[in-house]
Amino acid sequence: MKSSPFSQPTSTNMTKTSRERPMLKQLIGIRRPHAAWFEKSSDEPGDGLSLRYLGTAGFVLSSPERTLVLDPFLTRPDLTTTLLRPLRVNAELLRRHIPHADDVVVGHAHYDHVLDAPELCRQTGARLVGSSAVCMVGRAAGLPESQLLETRGNEDIESGPWTLRGLPSRHGKVFMGRVALAGDITRPPPWPPRVSHLRHGQVLNWWVDTGGLRILHVDSADFINEELDQCQADIVCLCAIGRHARPNYVRDIVDRVRPKWIVPCHWDTMMTPYEQEPECLPGVDLPGFIDEIRQAGVTPIVLPMRGQYRFPA
Repeated sequence: MKSSPFSQPTSTNMTKTSRERPMLKQLIGIRRPHAAWFEKSSDEPGDGLSLRYLGTAGFVLSSPERTLVLDPFLTRPDLTTTLLRPLRVNAELLRRHIPHADDVVVGHAHYDHVLDAPELCRQTGARLVGSSAVCMVGRAAGLPESQLLETRGNEDIESGPWTLRGLPSRHGKVFMGRVALAGDITRPPPWPPRVSHLRHGQVLNWWVDTGGLRILHVDSADFINEELDQCQADIVCLCAIGRHARPNYVRDIVDRVRPKWIVPCHWDTMMTPYEQEPECLPGVDLPGFIDEIRQAGVTPIVLPMRGQYRFPA
């Protein structure tokens, strides 16, 4: 019998499930991105603003003066753990890959945005900045009140020489036209939590003014047009999954904040281990997203997971 084109060499102790996994991924639309889509990573130290993609909606934004981490999620538990077990943070992975942070900012309290943030704050001494729901998660994980900064949005928050502002937003309709795990977190959830304990709470798009470049972080594929009108941005980190459910998604962003660059995020699966090569989420048309950004007159900067790009000062 001829082997399947998706089959891989197997050992005598490989299970039927593991042999079938590549075929299953093809059937549900999980595929590896093409290397040609990506911007060449720049790891050389220097002046200017550096943006490193952590996967999902996570970024490290750094200059010689400041390091800000947005929506870190390196733990990335597998599907079985995600659905059936408490979610335990991989503290060593965070220590290895994000050794320093001044502030950790979270856009909403779903597990793939908030889970790792309290532990990163514990390790680095950074503040956890976000909504009431995000701060409830910080309390559950044992952070002291001195490391929690709650905002309802539209407040200017000093972050060293930078200024942060959370812009009230909405969560994208990712699954069959619906928002998954909607609702708020009004008291500290169990810790370690299950996925169902982490409702999104208030959603914030984070605007960061570094005194030179300005960055807008949209971690879910929706926004409130009027909230964006107040904040021009040079760089937009823009969620890919769910964009088709939001009419005029890219065009409205471009018309309102007039960016020079758009960095797609949240295009990769949340379950591929952080130190492996990423795979695209089912339903994410990354090449189509790139084309849409170009057609809007903006330069796309597509980073591989763990990839870094340095913007001019």
